[in-house]
Amino acid sequence: MTNQTLASRDLSVLWHPCSQMKDHEKSPLIPIKKGQGVWLEDFDGNRYLDAISSWWVNLFGHANPHINAALKDQLDSLEHVIFAGFTHESGIKLAEQLVTLSPPGLERCFYADNGSAAVEVALKMSFHYWRNKGQTQKTKFITLENSYHGETLGALAVGNVALYKETYAPLLMDVITVPGPDCYNREDGESWADYSTRRFALMEQVLQQQSDGCCAVIIEPLVQCAGSMRMYDPVYLSLLRAACDKYQVHLIADEIAVGFGRTGTLFACEQASITPDFMCLSKGLTGGYLPLSAVLTTDKVYQAFYDDYQNLTAFLHSHSYTGNALACRAGLATLEIFQQQPIIENNKHLAITLAKVAARFHEHPNVVEVRQTGMILAIELVKNKQTREPFPWQERRGQKVYQYALSKGVLLRPLGNVIYFMPPYIITAEELELLAVVAWQGIQIAVQD
Repeated sequence: MTNQTLASRDLSVLWHPCSQMKDHEKSPLIPIKKGQGVWLEDFDGNRYLDAISSWWVNLFGHANPHINAALKDQLDSLEHVIFAGFTHESGIKLAEQLVTLSPPGLERCFYADNGSAAVEVALKMSFHYWRNKGQTQKTKFITLENSYHGETLGALAVGNVALYKETYAPLLMDVITVPGPDCYNREDGESWADYSTRRFALMEQVLQQQSDGCCAVIIEPLVQCAGSMRMYDPVYLSLLRAACDKYQVHLIADEIAVGFGRTGTLFACEQASITPDFMCLSKGLTGGYLPLSAVLTTDKVYQAFYDDYQNLTAFLHSHSYTGNALACRAGLATLEIFQQQPIIENNKHLAITLAKVAARFHEHPNVVEVRQTGMILAIELVKNKQTREPFPWQERRGQKVYQYALSKGVLLRPLGNVIYFMPPYIITAEELELLAVVAWQGIQIAVQD
């Protein structure tokens, strides 16, 4: 088997996600034969450094021996069982661990299959909670501009990235969208904290005026990942938690992309010392091995559904693979690595190294901002640095960086004209330097007229 033969077979039967398939007439698909650590290898023997953790999921490298061993052990006992009326040890243990490790007060765990499904669960739980409490007027959700929460219809509705949402707008529920705390737009000399605080006034105003009809505010803590990796200060979360309490509106924290150490703490909410009413988790939950998500919530929410069957208050939401035993075991193995090794502390040192290797980009004439939160670093390209005029999106400058990086053995997948590094936590300083060198070279080619 070769790259060419497999790519040809693929294109005869498959349709890939988030892709214009016609692009592959000029940009061949890359069939991967195996992965090891931060490296992927194709069928022609080429290697690629996985700088984006295979869509932000792979925390501890491909073919991680600890997770491999756990899955092999689980396979010998139970692969899956219906999670309605039945349970299993891996599902119980993982929920116990998540409740222990999450912000205080999150005491119940509901499993789903992926990040979008977790958001759907949280939205429905919030709405249904208020319904069970007799507040049937609460039907709306508040979201931030530039937000992204997934691509199923409910999750898509509460997002605000036009590229994903605009086409399907006629199918989506109405939401209230509030200008966000994205610090890219701060004034010269204004700190992240000052700007995020100032922007919160817009959220406060909406809550004051519309909270009676609102179920929840949904937010991505600290980093709007699919929204061009835009970032803000934890003070916004602190202010939002207090306001949600004041106006009796739930707070949903979508930690799908930022959870499990990505921002410098195990969960991003920790940096604001807050507990949301719902926390959505996925991606890194299984270390990049299997689809699984979890919604953590409070016992107060749980008790609103706990009643005699005849009262019809139960939360009737299900997926066939809810609580899949293999996925739960992978999640347990992932958490065991956090417990057995100083991952969070090591990531602090890695984040410093990441900032050092990326320092060169600050002076690039077409880089308007280099921003970082923990193990996420983004480099934003523009046509004019002084005026912040962007490159026309049709020119696909970021795509040129992607193609060049692949030719040099690095997997980058820019978001438009934002090049970002979001690597596995086992990456070395030398590999980070390689990322920076290749990205610099790719940008030099991409910005040429």
